[in-house]
Amino acid sequence: SDRGSLIVSQTYWDHEGSDLTKTWVYNPGTRRVRQSPEYGFDQPQGPGGFRTVDDDRLFNGSGERYDWKILEKKEIYVPYDNYKLNDASIKYASLLTKGHPNPDFVRYELHRVWVLEATLKPGFRHQYAKRVIYLDEDTWMALLADNYDAHGQLWRTNMQTTFYAYDAQRFYPATVFYQDLISSAYMADRMTNEGKVVRLNSDPEFNEGYFSPDSIRASGL
Repeated sequence: SDRGSLIVSQTYWDHEGSDLTKTWVYNPGTRRVRQSPEYGFDQPQGPGGFRTVDDDRLFNGSGERYDWKILEKKEIYVPYDNYKLNDASIKYASLLTKGHPNPDFVRYELHRVWVLEATLKPGFRHQYAKRVIYLDEDTWMALLADNYDAHGQLWRTNMQTTFYAYDAQRFYPATVFYQDLISSAYMADRMTNEGKVVRLNSDPEFNEGYFSPDSIRASGL
């Protein structure tokens, strides 16, 4: 949300393989839901502009603006089984230390990863001229990402933490950290320690109607 508005987007593939995004904005002042124009790619999202729309889970959405290449497979330390980051007994003030998240609560494992490189195509624009994404070979989840600016300088490095959700019997993306190396500041997203318990996709309320514009309006946010 931004300035009191709620933004809900839906991304899907059409029969020709093009990536389409439909976005609605709910304004609580007017209690009206309106469909927005194009929303995605490198538009800033969240406070401070620390992340782009397609930074979700380190990369999400259309890849049409980049040329993609698998660089290598190798072993590196990646965030894994990060249960402490989701422990309700640990407060945000303890987790979010100056300059970086508190390393006492971030757990790493040595894992095989596939290194995926995305280079911006000629004639296209994006804040990131190059992205290097590290995919865990066991879960195929993106766990680390390095994003470079137009001058080839490493600008932002992002980290997706995970844990195994035993009720859903699958690995689940948890807190994401977006680190700006130029400003030495960072943003933490999807933290739940001091909030409500995470609702997984198996929740029966998450039906088709739940994600409709009418549902946004009825929520009365």
